[in-house]
Amino acid sequence: MKDQFLLDCLFFTANRLSRAITKMAEEEFAPTGLSPMYGYLIRLVIGDPGISQKELSEKLHITPSTLTRFIDKLEGKQLVERKVQGKTVLVYPTTKGKELEDSIRQSSRNLHNRYDAILGKEAADLLSKDIVASSELLEK
Repeated sequence: MKDQFLLDCLFFTANRLSRAITKMAEEEFAPTGLSPMYGYLIRLVIGDPGISQKELSEKLHITPSTLTRFIDKLEGKQLVERKVQGKTVLVYPTTKGKELEDSIRQSSRNLHNRYDAILGKEAADLLSKDIVASSELLEK
């Protein structure tokens, strides 16, 4: 088969998986009015009010500049607020942000249930663990 190299290529197959799961996540998070990444960011902030931007960027595995753009957008929607403490920028949920917690959690559960139903719970859990382990190795 002439295109077998695509199926054997981690770059190609990982991007294919990324597109498929991103589409599902966007569909499941649509009721919140947020993208999945914004939803997970707000969940982290609600779970740890006053979390530093540095820690958020590390947990989400995104660059500080990308996180700054995300927080700018969420501040514009009045879902989070920043407070400067010395050289550290801390992020807190607003009341409006906290009000979204249940719908964000439900969207996350719906996403998990959806891919568990397709892949099987054990296979989905194993795939997530394998992806985390592989990512950690490749990031070194």
